[in-house]
Amino acid sequence: MVSRDHDLSVRRQCGLLSLARSNLYYRPRGESAENLKFMEIIDKQFLNTPWYGARQMARFMQRLGHKCGRHRVRRLMRLMRLVPIYQAPNTSKKHPQHKIYPYLLKDMVIERPNQVWCTDITYIPMRRGFLYLVAIMDWATRKVLAWRLSNTMEAEFCVEALKDALAKYGPPEIFNSDQGSQFTSDDFTQVLEDAKVKISMDGRGRWIDNRMIERLWRSLKYECVYIRAFETGKEAKAEIGKWLTYYNTERPHSRHGILTPDEAYAMETTPRKLAA
Repeated sequence: MVSRDHDLSVRRQCGLLSLARSNLYYRPRGESAENLKFMEIIDKQFLNTPWYGARQMARFMQRLGHKCGRHRVRRLMRLMRLVPIYQAPNTSKKHPQHKIYPYLLKDMVIERPNQVWCTDITYIPMRRGFLYLVAIMDWATRKVLAWRLSNTMEAEFCVEALKDALAKYGPPEIFNSDQGSQFTSDDFTQVLEDAKVKISMDGRGRWIDNRMIERLWRSLKYECVYIRAFETGKEAKAEIGKWLTYYNTERPHSRHGILTPDEAYAMETTPRKLAA
């Protein structure tokens, strides 16, 4: 009989422990081909006009000749977690029984690594379905610290990404998120509380705090996701992983001049004020 320790050792060598369970058993989401086509069109347009609600997006679709009414658009936008910026910035549905933490970043100057981390979830279109991607980002340097893919909206993949970031980089002073149920879940907030991290959550009118990761999503989708049309979860994980490595290590960020996010993060022993 193979021992549990031996089994864990083999899995570590194969890299399986770094994969979310949902990545290993990807199943296409149950939407029609027409809805998947509409979702990709809506997603692309929303990156350009993030103030579009269901009515405006439905008009946009109709001008393109698609029979896609407001109620259908609203359902698809909710499925993709797309919330126009004039509304509360909650990119996933609140859970009525989860604790909401106060917003701690008002008037704060964020200028050093590990001062504040932030997170968000986005929709990743596939050829025959879709996945969700969560990223943990260092606010000051824009470095992506950890990420996970999932075919469900359960909190598990977000918790896995958080634990990965904490294990690699240690705890930040503050962790900021929206009020989505994944981030307000006991499993997620308990990890932060155990690490002695202050928890901050966006309130009404704080959509602007997501702008860093929204820019990341835009670049990722146009430079990687939309031009590939992934067939499988394994393919999506590999290609998104390559692009995020490129983003961190090779792609100079406009906030840092010629420095990449990795290089900016590595300068934590030399505090400096970064451009807004």
